[in-house]
Amino acid sequence: MEFISITNDPELAKYFEYCGINDIMVDLEIIGKKERQKGLNTVISGHVLDDVNTIKSVLSCSKCLVRINPIYADSKIEINEVINRGADIIMLPMFKTVEEVENFIDTVGTRAQKYLLLETPQALARVDDILSVDGIDAVHIGLNDLSLGMGLDFLYELLIDGIVEYLAIKIKKRKIKFGFGGVSRLEKGKLILSEHYRLGSEMVIINRNFRYYKDNLTEIATQMDFKNELMKIKEYLKDLETCTVEELEKSKLALKLEISDYIKGLHQ
Repeated sequence: MEFISITNDPELAKYFEYCGINDIMVDLEIIGKKERQKGLNTVISGHVLDDVNTIKSVLSCSKCLVRINPIYADSKIEINEVINRGADIIMLPMFKTVEEVENFIDTVGTRAQKYLLLETPQALARVDDILSVDGIDAVHIGLNDLSLGMGLDFLYELLIDGIVEYLAIKIKKRKIKFGFGGVSRLEKGKLILSEHYRLGSEMVIINRNFRYYKDNLTEIATQMDFKNELMKIKEYLKDLETCTVEELEKSKLALKLEISDYIKGLHQ
């Protein structure tokens, strides 16, 4: 499993690398984000181009992943800039068309790995044509924005209505690495992790809940043993290798019940 954490703090980036995080994400996405997520408990990162240089300079084995803006008039300039500043991986969010993906893939070329963040209903509807574009290194399914775009009540509803599994089958058929959503600490995320394993997911974002919503090294280190908590997840994923198909299906049904009950509670 490839683990991703978001920060523009160099000390925290080095700590995440030490703890076993594979990709440190600098999040430059700002276009349209405030409007989409208005009123939600989400964070607009506020990262800037100089953060790419800063994070890349402190990493020795983890990769510097940069989430850019959706395709816009100056996308080529932005992409070239983040590559020149050291990005190992570039993630394209909020794409809707094959042409946007082709534009992104062609502009990056072989200079960095190319990840797609599939999070719009339009991309879902056009997924076959999008996945036929050569050069895609990975697809991450963004549960939050995709659920918002589809007018759903809860982001994990996508896990119980078959949408994530539908996409997983198509992406894996193309032999493209994929993942979805974020995960918290093991005691809060066992059923989600079981579904990651069942579906063949290979990447996940470590969410802010994992670190008790703390954003600096001192607060995180005081609150928790980040490395140990991440190791618990890795060990649990290893243990899942011994599970039968029936056991994984049982976990899937338990997750469905949990999510369904939560959604019912929203309407009471």
